[in-house]
Amino acid sequence: MRIIEPSHEFLEAFDGLEMVKSIERMGRICYKSEGNISDTSYRKFLQNLISRGHESVIEHGKVSVLVICDRGVSHEIVRHRIASYSQESTRYCNYSQDKFGNELTFIRPCFWTADSPAFAVWKASMEAAERDYFRLLELGATPQEARSVLPNSLKTEIVVTMNLREWRHFFKLRTAAAAHPQMRQTAAALLRDFRSRIPVIFDDIAAYDGQ
Repeated sequence: MRIIEPSHEFLEAFDGLEMVKSIERMGRICYKSEGNISDTSYRKFLQNLISRGHESVIEHGKVSVLVICDRGVSHEIVRHRIASYSQESTRYCNYSQDKFGNELTFIRPCFWTADSPAFAVWKASMEAAERDYFRLLELGATPQEARSVLPNSLKTEIVVTMNLREWRHFFKLRTAAAAHPQMRQTAAALLRDFRSRIPVIFDDIAAYDGQ
């Protein structure tokens, strides 16, 4: 059994500055103000669009991310309709094979410390799930049958492609105080990276910091 932290990876190289400048060019067609474009005009233009709720223009930009999280979190991610997803399949993946290290991988819960009684109970439950999953395979069950005993904490990999408007919606919901702690952990890390790569678009979204 292996326990890991959630993580993510941008699957396609992109230049965030060029992306927002391209969005500005497209957006200015609405007002026929292309002549006002300068090296820095994108910032005020996009800030004005977002502040007025005219966010359809930023749908012209999209980003694809590989998210490694637990399956419970992935169930929340796929609630977002305007997106494309490709997810690791427990129907076809046989975790007893060498390419999976002949073990199950689980995401560490962020709300329990490793020395807490609650974490000990969780870990024992994961060990039991792994043992029972492999036993079912030994008894002739197929992976899609044996997956019946797999828990929400099982690691999954999911590719998420959204346009920038939907990413904004995603971050507003999934980094809020009401979000599930593990969902917020994953989304907040993503938001930090989006902000570092793409100017302006996500500057007004403040992730809940637990205070």
